[in-house]
Amino acid sequence: MYGADRVLLQVVQALPPDRRDDVVVWLPDGRTAPETARLDRELKRAGYAARSLPLPVLRRSLMSVRGFVILLGQAAAVLPALARLRPQVLHCSTSAALLLAPAARMLGVPRVVLHIQEIWSGPEALVLRFLAGFATDWIAISRASAASMRAGMRHRVRVIPNGVEDRPMGEPPPGREREGPLRFVMAGRWNAWKGHRTLLEAWDGAEPPGTLSILGGPPSSGNAADVAGMVAGLRWPGSVTIVGEVPDITPYIDAADVMVVPSASPEPFGLVAIEAFARSRPVVGSNAGGLADVVTHGVTGWLFRPGDAAELSAVLRGLDRTRTEAVGRLARHAYEEQYTAAIFQENLRTWWKGVLEA
Repeated sequence: MYGADRVLLQVVQALPPDRRDDVVVWLPDGRTAPETARLDRELKRAGYAARSLPLPVLRRSLMSVRGFVILLGQAAAVLPALARLRPQVLHCSTSAALLLAPAARMLGVPRVVLHIQEIWSGPEALVLRFLAGFATDWIAISRASAASMRAGMRHRVRVIPNGVEDRPMGEPPPGREREGPLRFVMAGRWNAWKGHRTLLEAWDGAEPPGTLSILGGPPSSGNAADVAGMVAGLRWPGSVTIVGEVPDITPYIDAADVMVVPSASPEPFGLVAIEAFARSRPVVGSNAGGLADVVTHGVTGWLFRPGDAAELSAVLRGLDRTRTEAVGRLARHAYEEQYTAAIFQENLRTWWKGVLEA
């Protein structure tokens, strides 16, 4: 699932148990958003029923006059369902759902929550900041996400960092004991801004610093990176393995020594970084957005300037096993102190208590 979908699942599960029957989850129509099918299944497994509606989802592809006409039509189609439900709280799990905020306020919904899981930029930021003013409560997954709000509203945003579940460490696969060249892993959608080009240029700058596994696949929409083509053009293509999409990245993190998150544009948070921390793996990440808060340079990992392949190359080739294992232990400590699922759930429960009492 996308990171925002996983966070939505945790947000719903953090509600008081006695309010479970009061929770109604709306998901975009599967015909326009096929990626929600996994979230639908996970919600049902957790005991929550989801309803599919033609929700007006703000996408970059719809940022045009024609796109706004489509969005307004979808919003009008959802209004009757919102009027019948009349919820006490409307929780917009991402900024993409913000068109429902003014509709809810118009219908008299007393509390409208916005969960900011993005970093707003460009012309769409003006639209999102305007729509965010219709919410009554705001939470953000990082300081970088909170900074997307208008300056006069940022002090009202509650920052609750994401968390991930802790799972026992698995046995290393045969032949993958902790010796020999370092093993690096990158996991994420193959969006153009995720930094695959920066990483592979850094990797190809000199003799490979070890072996690299690339997980993930092209996004369902948007500008995708040609990962296979870039790997084929390397001088040492045999040092890089394209794994593709997998149901669980945990075994691949366990089999690696270092996680690389080379995003060319700022990550709102970087959920994969704390997944690595949970497995006692340090992170090499770009020094921007949420990653700059999560990764402490030289303590839980190493940071480099976004898009700077030469600096990333120097970081990768400056690592050794002793150093990465020591930093990995500190990364695990940071996870236990700040990023466990239990801490995230408790922070959410405290926040929900205030919203529901109000």
